[in-house]
Amino acid sequence: MNNDDINLAYKLRHALNENLEALPASTTERLAAARKLALSRKKADAAPAVERRGLWRLFDVDFHFSGTGLGRLGVALPLLALVVGLGGLYQYEQEQRIDELAELDAAMLADELPLTAYLDHGFNAYLESQQRRQ
Repeated sequence: MNNDDINLAYKLRHALNENLEALPASTTERLAAARKLALSRKKADAAPAVERRGLWRLFDVDFHFSGTGLGRLGVALPLLALVVGLGGLYQYEQEQRIDELAELDAAMLADELPLTAYLDHGFNAYLESQQRRQ
């Protein structure tokens, strides 16, 4: 079914539901008989038609595998890969940060200045003025 057919079906259903009490008894009986006939002709194993929208089109996920769980697996595997990838990226960034801090600490400890000089605000101003001159 395309979108026009679906829209027409919704409009018909809405119109019938609005005027249900105003319909004659013979019409409601014929509609009930037609519905019963349509349901009897419907295949028992027919899956409902689901229109895929948005991101689901990209994954082409089909949730109508009966009991196998392959539909859920089609969503779970990309999500698991995303979580593992983001965890690995976070771990890598943390290691880079630790390496940078260790390098800075080693440079400070190897310097001839005492560590208290780095805490002095006047020394920081002196360093900034020296960097501007260069």
